[in-house]
Amino acid sequence: MDNKLNEIRRKIRFLRAEMLSAEDNIRKRVNRDEDCSEAALHLMSMRVVMFGLIGERNRLGGEERLLNVDERLKLDVRAASRKPANGAPERFPAKAGFGPDSGWGTVRVKKAGPIKNPEPRSDAIGTEKARGRRER
Repeated sequence: MDNKLNEIRRKIRFLRAEMLSAEDNIRKRVNRDEDCSEAALHLMSMRVVMFGLIGERNRLGGEERLLNVDERLKLDVRAASRKPANGAPERFPAKAGFGPDSGWGTVRVKKAGPIKNPEPRSDAIGTEKARGRRER
């Protein structure tokens, strides 16, 4: 049954792509003021086939529920896509919290202080040195 369901889904995907191509063709013909009745009849026959395939898919239990905008926004898509690749190490879980037994240790960071003897410079970098060399 899974093979039959997958075959129907494959046919639906192919038919959707073909229908999009036919719709694009109709739009181009309409923009050029050409007759598109034959293409429109072909598109309607593809829709009839699509409805039949969808009905058969639903009958086999492969019905796919369409989500509304709120449900799609609430769905955490990012969490599903962050699975580690094959052979990649998994991430370590975060520590429990702060405190003596949480697993976190204190970290000392050396703060950078001001430079003790900065070279005098103007807006044009290094002009003092260049002037000193010329005057000699």
